[in-house]
Amino acid sequence: MLKIGVLVSGRGSNLQAIIDAIDRGAVKAKIELVLSDNPDAYALQRCGKHGIKYDVVERKNFKSRSDFEMSIVGKLMDSGVELVVLAGFMRILGRDFISSYRDRIINIHPSLIPSFQGLHAQRQAVDFGAKFSGCTVHIVDESVDAGPVIVQAVVPVLPEDDEDTLSDKILNWEHKILPQTVQWFSEGRVKLNGRKVVVEGAKYGTLPVNPELEIFG
Repeated sequence: MLKIGVLVSGRGSNLQAIIDAIDRGAVKAKIELVLSDNPDAYALQRCGKHGIKYDVVERKNFKSRSDFEMSIVGKLMDSGVELVVLAGFMRILGRDFISSYRDRIINIHPSLIPSFQGLHAQRQAVDFGAKFSGCTVHIVDESVDAGPVIVQAVVPVLPEDDEDTLSDKILNWEHKILPQTVQWFSEGRVKLNGRKVVVEGAKYGTLPVNPELEIFG
């Protein structure tokens, strides 16, 4: 069973989506550790409710970003974590962290990257006048919200949408494609060739038969 570590900074709705998918048997993985840079993150309360081990690592307690990040890496490795999931972790990871888990860190971003990278991606899409937006699960590399794409979900941007309504529509799909990606890793189906990611056995170009179990497969 795949051992995962989840990094959070806020409310943890994507963490909850993974927890729920594991509980109903759709994802064959175990959350070994949740780490937060924010001691007030609601995500930590979710861990308490589900008996999941968690810890807080605050940047202010370290002299350098590298020391901060390597403390996190040490905790993940001590817990036997094989896949790191960024679920609303509001920090850019440095080279040392990424090298420690090369091609084994995934992130969920609320846009169709490479469009609308960085903060407030939903607001960027609305302000730009985009007709479609969505969310992306990608492998984390040294770029910001621009790593190799694993899966994307597309939602329309309607004339009446604002940042909040678009965020809600996108979040609904985040809660589907992030757990699905974890399951693909658990099955050993995610293969990376340069920037191109292929999910072995996925039926590309078709609509999902059962979005709860296999997105775009």
